[in-house]
Amino acid sequence: MDDPLITDDARALVADLTVRRQSVATAESLTAGLVAATLAGVPGASVVLRGGLITYTVESKIDLAGVAPELLADVGPVAEPTARALAVGAQQRCGATWGVGLTGVAGPEPHGGHPVGTVFVGIAGPVDTEVEALLLDGTRWDIRFAAVRATLSRLRELVEGQDRG
Repeated sequence: MDDPLITDDARALVADLTVRRQSVATAESLTAGLVAATLAGVPGASVVLRGGLITYTVESKIDLAGVAPELLADVGPVAEPTARALAVGAQQRCGATWGVGLTGVAGPEPHGGHPVGTVFVGIAGPVDTEVEALLLDGTRWDIRFAAVRATLSRLRELVEGQDRG
């Protein structure tokens, strides 16, 4: 029986990346490795998943993903530029075609002036890097799982979009 946590997007993404001979790596704060774990649950993921960095603290964002301390001092850990830097850091540090960076506030309290449910998803690709801001509802788990689903869906769109671009 298939794992109910593994989405159709995760399955399709692993298949698409495999065919294209591309890879992905993550730097995850908010989701603490759930994107990488979801991808790893798909049979054949070892061909495309280069690694995952859990960057839950400011120090780990700097040490593991290479986020500039000045950036974090300026905008904080929950911000669009931070998600962008995490994505690029994952891509570069793990030698992947695609890098994913996630940061946000799962709650129960707001953080750094951001309400619970604030999420920034950065995706660094072969050509450029984009960041999407989300505002999600629910419990900590609801927010984290919704962030994973949104990330895998957007990454799949970008990977498939290479054919149109």
